[in-house]
Amino acid sequence: QVQLVESGGGLVQAGGSLRLSCAASGRTFSEYGLGWFRRAPGKQREFVASISRSGTYTYYSDSVKGRFTISRDNAQSTVYLQMNLLKPEDTAVYSCAATPRVGWGVVTGPMYDYDYWGQGTQVTVSS
Repeated sequence: QVQLVESGGGLVQAGGSLRLSCAASGRTFSEYGLGWFRRAPGKQREFVASISRSGTYTYYSDSVKGRFTISRDNAQSTVYLQMNLLKPEDTAVYSCAATPRVGWGVVTGPMYDYDYWGQGTQVTVSS
């Protein structure tokens, strides 16, 4: 089992940047494929990005592609989400998720059913 704790959220103006972190504890971090999701008020949870266990392969939703970058540091047991050119519509609670059920070089798609979830961190983008 793994525990996930997000940090780095906050209030930023449109066009600004934030970097979210998700620190993991428990089992070996490199055993997990990882993803970031978000939930805006009154909306369903939305896939943002995912990364393979190796860190080599990534996948992004069309809404963030070119603006957000997912990365991981297996030695630090942390996954990051660098968010640039933020827009008001990026306002949401951002959560990270993990699964041990994928291979080393596999990146999960947006509909994948993750096993573990963090509590989330609020990101608010003002216009």
